[in-house]
Amino acid sequence: MVEETEVAVRHTTGESPRIPKYYQVKRLLLELVSTMPAGSPVPPERSLAKRFATSRTTVRQALSEMVVEGRLLRIQGKGTFVAKPKVTQVLQLSSYTEQIRSHGLHPATRILDITYVNADERLAELLGIRTGGRVLRIERLRMANGEPMAVETAHLAARRFPGLRRQLDRHASLYEALACAYGVHLSEAEATIETVLATPEDARLLGIDVGLPLVLHSQHSLDSEGQPVEWVRSLYRGDRYKFVTRLRPPHE
Repeated sequence: MVEETEVAVRHTTGESPRIPKYYQVKRLLLELVSTMPAGSPVPPERSLAKRFATSRTTVRQALSEMVVEGRLLRIQGKGTFVAKPKVTQVLQLSSYTEQIRSHGLHPATRILDITYVNADERLAELLGIRTGGRVLRIERLRMANGEPMAVETAHLAARRFPGLRRQLDRHASLYEALACAYGVHLSEAEATIETVLATPEDARLLGIDVGLPLVLHSQHSLDSEGQPVEWVRSLYRGDRYKFVTRLRPPHE
């Protein structure tokens, strides 16, 4: 009851809410790093604490929050640095290769695993096959200029795309392989975006700390005839990515 009274008094008197000390330091740090080029080392915690007349614990909290937001990059044993600008991922039906090249970056993909699995009920429904049907699962590490950016796991009906494993060696992207070898072009997709925290395995693959926020992008793609083509689950680094889409009012 006391806390509610204090809030009410603050509201009626127009008094501004108290800003935590670490957030005040964070504001000052944001001003500082905005003048520094990407890759520049951030002064040590001890120096920043002295500069801002606060404790190292407060500075550490502000720095940690900026790391999570992708404004700073912490490298174990080396220090903290100003992060590169985030990659803008436009939500559209284009390949990872095309997206990264559009930013002037060099895309690369490392195949982590290609295997056949039996579809459970949900996966069978997504791919338009029977439960227990054979599915090709392709797990890949996506990179830009040599930096790990995302872990992507694609699922496609094996019967519809025979020999797809071999075709992946001949084409620059999965979508190119589908178009050239099977005459299949994606026409529409339903995407879901949510946030998750990096597991130890995610962290190992992406070179990040366990618990760092990731963007989970799930996409169910259809061809021009409305037939299911793929279901993809992608984990993007939250500190290196932002997503953009164009919104229009619904048709009346």
